[in-house]
Amino acid sequence: MILFAGALLLIAGWSSFQVYTHSSRRAAIKKDYSEVNSITYGLLSVNTWRDHLTNIAMKRISDFEFTPEQEEVLKLQVGGLLNAGIDKADSLVNLKQKTVKGKLKKFVVRALVKEESIREMVPVFSETIVKEILKPENKEALKELVSSKIGEYSDLTHADAPEALLVDSLYSKYGAASLADFNQKIAKQLQGLQATTYFYTYIILAVILAFLLLWLILRNQKAVQKSLFMISVILALVILAAGITAPMIEIDARFQEVSFLLVGEKIAFNDQVIFFQSKSIIDVVIILLETRQVDSVLVGILILVFSVVFPLAKLLSTQIYLAGGERTRKNKVLSFFAFKSGKWSMADVYVIAVFMAYIGFQGILDNQLSILNVETESLISISTNKTSLQPGYILFIAFVLFSLLLSLILQKITASTQKVVAPVGTLL
Repeated sequence: MILFAGALLLIAGWSSFQVYTHSSRRAAIKKDYSEVNSITYGLLSVNTWRDHLTNIAMKRISDFEFTPEQEEVLKLQVGGLLNAGIDKADSLVNLKQKTVKGKLKKFVVRALVKEESIREMVPVFSETIVKEILKPENKEALKELVSSKIGEYSDLTHADAPEALLVDSLYSKYGAASLADFNQKIAKQLQGLQATTYFYTYIILAVILAFLLLWLILRNQKAVQKSLFMISVILALVILAAGITAPMIEIDARFQEVSFLLVGEKIAFNDQVIFFQSKSIIDVVIILLETRQVDSVLVGILILVFSVVFPLAKLLSTQIYLAGGERTRKNKVLSFFAFKSGKWSMADVYVIAVFMAYIGFQGILDNQLSILNVETESLISISTNKTSLQPGYILFIAFVLFSLLLSLILQKITASTQKVVAPVGTLL
C-alpha cells in the first residue's frame, strides 16, 4: 500500500510541477501576445495609422488617372497661373523708372511685347502644358515626386521610439517577421500549453480519486491508516502548492474586429486587447504587498494568512496530532489547528469569492463591451470577452474538498482509537 500510494504521490508531485511550469509559461506568453496586440500599439497607435494612411495615399497615387473633366479643370488652373504671371510681369514693367537705362528698357518692352497677344495665347499654352504633364514619363515622374513628399511627411509623423522597440524586441524573441506571423506562432504555443496544463491537472484529480478509493477500500484496516493519512497529507500539500502558484483566473477583454472604410479602402484591426491579467493567489498577494499602501498590504496579509497559512497549519497539525502521543494531542494549539481552525480558514470562501469575481467580470465586461459593438457601412466594431477560470482554480477547489475529507477521516481514526483505549483506562 505504501509503495502504491507513494507512486501516486510522486505522479501528483510531478504533475503539479508541470502544471506550474506550463501555466506560468503560458501566462508569460499570453502577456507578450497582449502587449503586441494591445489597443495602445494598434487602434490607438500613431505609427499604425501613419502606415495605413501612407499606404492608402501611395496606392491612390499609383492608380491615379486624369478624367476628361479633371483635364479641363487642370487647363483652367494652369491658365489662371499663366494670367497671374502676366499680371505680375505687367506690374513690374509699369513701375516708374528713374534711370535712362530703365526708361529705355520699358520703352522697348512696350514696343515689342504685346500683352493682349500673349493673353490670347494663354489657352494654347495651357493645353500644351497639360498635354506635356499627361505624357506617361512625366506623369510617372510627378507620381514619384508626390510619393516622395508623402514619404517625407510620413517620416515626420511617429510616436515615441520605445513603442516600436518593444514590439520589435517581442518579434525577435519569438522569431516572427510580422504581426500575422507573430500571432500565428503564439496561437500554436498557447494552444499546446493549455492542453498540456489541463492534461496534468486531470492527472492530479485522478490521483485524488485514487486516494479516496484507497481510503474506502482500507477503511477498516487500522494498521495502514496512519501511513496512508501521512501520505494523504503530503498529497494535499502538493495540491495546495499547485493551486496557489498556478493562475486561477484570466481576464481578457478585446476587440475581435474593428474595420473602417476610409476613402474607399478598408482598414482592419483584429484581436485588439483592451485589458489582460492572469494571476495566481501568490501573484495577487505579492502585488498587494508591493503597493506599500496600508489597505492593500492588509488585504494581502489576510489573503496569505487565511487562504495559505491556515490551511497549511491545519494539514501539518493533523499529521502531528495523529502521529503524536497522548501528551502531544492535549496541546491546545495543536488541537485548535487540527479540529477547530476550519472555521477560521477562508480557503473555501476564497474559492467562492474568485468564482463570484469571475461571474461579475463576465457580466460587467459582456455588458460594457456590447456597447462598443457597431455595424454601419463605414465602421464595423465587434468586441469579445475571453475571461476564463484557469487550472489553478480547479486545483485549489480540489485541495479545499480533499482537506475537508481528510478532517473527517482524522476524526474517524482518532474516534476509533479512543474507543479502543477507553476500556483500558476504565480498568486502570
